[in-house]
Amino acid sequence: MNSSRARLVAVPAILLAGLAMGAVGALAAKLDGPIFHVVSIVFSGGWSWACFAFLVGYFRQSKVTAALLASSALAVGVVVYYLSKALSPVAPIGMDVAGESSVGDAAPGILFWGIAAFLFGAPVGLFGNLARIPGIAGLSFRLLIPLIAFYETSVRLGVEEATAGPVPAATWSVIRVLAALAAVALVGHTLWRWRTRCDSLKVGAESH
Repeated sequence: MNSSRARLVAVPAILLAGLAMGAVGALAAKLDGPIFHVVSIVFSGGWSWACFAFLVGYFRQSKVTAALLASSALAVGVVVYYLSKALSPVAPIGMDVAGESSVGDAAPGILFWGIAAFLFGAPVGLFGNLARIPGIAGLSFRLLIPLIAFYETSVRLGVEEATAGPVPAATWSVIRVLAALAAVALVGHTLWRWRTRCDSLKVGAESH
């Protein structure tokens, strides 16, 4: 009974987390300072949103719930992100931007990305749930987010480094290094657990 109640309470909390993620990402893009710039860069990357959906699925026991909740939370976050940016666009100096017209112009894009996030979130949430599988069987799923982050930042460094500026380039470089380290750690931990299990089984067989 308590576990069922806890799961029900967790659902709105996860949706609120998606809402907060979208709001923070949009707000950071409008504030000055290196920290806000870094936060904006992180939230502008697809890997961070995939990571959110992945973690939602990882912490759910049911595969169906993992897929549905991940897609819903991701869609909420993406819609809030683009809606917040449309409601408070960055205007050129000396010019005013009408919020209503901005939202109206951005509505098709918001709808498109919201639907895309909902469709994309389901498989990512499912992969996050499958990452709970212990051992080598679940390793490929656990490596998904580090590989996405490594690939995306590598592409951005190759294409945009010269024009993006020092802060984005440094941020992408750090994320790429952390993604590589995370992948190595995941592989090493899985192999260590597998070796430990094999050794324990071997000792048990010899004792009999």
